[in-house]
Amino acid sequence: MIVDYFTNIKQIVARSNIPAKLIYINVGVFILIRLIIVFCTLFQIGDAGFLRYLQMSSSWHLLLYRPWTAVTYMFLHVDFLHILLNMLWLYWFGRIFLLYFNARQFGGLYIVGGIFGAFFFIIAYNLFPYFTNVVGPGFLMGASASVMAIVFAVSFYRKNHEINLLFIGRIKLIYLALCAFIIDLLSVVSANAGGHIAHIGGALFGILFAVQYQKGKDLTVSVNHLIDRLVNWKKRRPPKMKVTYRKTESDAAYNMRKRKEMDTLDEILDKLKHSGYQSLSSEEKRMLFDASKK
Repeated sequence: MIVDYFTNIKQIVARSNIPAKLIYINVGVFILIRLIIVFCTLFQIGDAGFLRYLQMSSSWHLLLYRPWTAVTYMFLHVDFLHILLNMLWLYWFGRIFLLYFNARQFGGLYIVGGIFGAFFFIIAYNLFPYFTNVVGPGFLMGASASVMAIVFAVSFYRKNHEINLLFIGRIKLIYLALCAFIIDLLSVVSANAGGHIAHIGGALFGILFAVQYQKGKDLTVSVNHLIDRLVNWKKRRPPKMKVTYRKTESDAAYNMRKRKEMDTLDEILDKLKHSGYQSLSSEEKRMLFDASKK
């Protein structure tokens, strides 16, 4: 029964579009992380320090030792409200994005936009004196930078696209995106400075993607090729050479065998002509089928 349950989940995920798949991944990681935290808390097994190995650090030194965090951080959420807002934005703008772009571009932009936001975060933390005075490195997590890349890509690609907002009415995407950008810009010295800086980085890459795409260049091609290689690396491995040995056949024996096969085939064709296909036996049908493929 449990196996059937997980099989059904697997089928649902397989049939879903790319925004839904990314939402499932984020929610699944969120649930797993929360369960680990609950377990560690109940049994007093340390704290949530393991998250440091998944979060993006503002320290170049830590990043060199944990390069994977430039990707893992964008699937990592701990607070329910944080993941709820990110997934709602991902769902709403994902549907709009797919009106103008394809699923591969969506997935590629999610990854590259998140990475761009992460490096924007680490550069800002090491460039501005305000952040260099902060005790200890900052840590980044959440899909916000990736989501902002998608929001700004479609907003700048189709500036006149309108949506309905509750209590506001119809509004163009570009105005909504610019409002979010201003909020992030005014919040770069807040308690969640790193998150807002990453948002700006993701947004800037989304704008860059839209501008370059209008010029005929897709900035997600390279990362999608890399993802394809990572996913299909086993399929591209050359198959192991299989050596078989078989006994050689003399010319006389070969000619006799082929003549016998032809005589048998002629008999089957005569039977087919006079009595129809249904009169053939299973073996005769097989032989006729094999002969048709040669």
